[in-house]
Amino acid sequence: MNVVFLQGRLSIDPVLRDLASGSRLLSLEVTTTTDAGTANVPVAWFDPPTVPDWAAGVDIVVHGQVKRRFYRGPSGTQSRTEVVATEVCEATKRRQVQRLLAHAVDALGAS
Repeated sequence: MNVVFLQGRLSIDPVLRDLASGSRLLSLEVTTTTDAGTANVPVAWFDPPTVPDWAAGVDIVVHGQVKRRFYRGPSGTQSRTEVVATEVCEATKRRQVQRLLAHAVDALGAS
């Protein structure tokens, strides 16, 4: 099963784009810190229920899946590995984080 929980800090301000399909894409860049160092993780959140007013430096928690997306670029077909978010919330909002974790546990139990 492909389940990701990511906690980190926004490295840059989120970017909202309207896609040709009619969907909205909120792009996030999340920096995580571990004993081995830091990692920047790209996160794609399609059709967020509301557009948060977050800025770089905000701590967030992401629940989603790792996916590799293919697209046409200037030099042909390219790919990008990213986390596609199901839910995202601020890390300081403990009740929302607990709800997010509970949804994921329920989904794991159902499979």
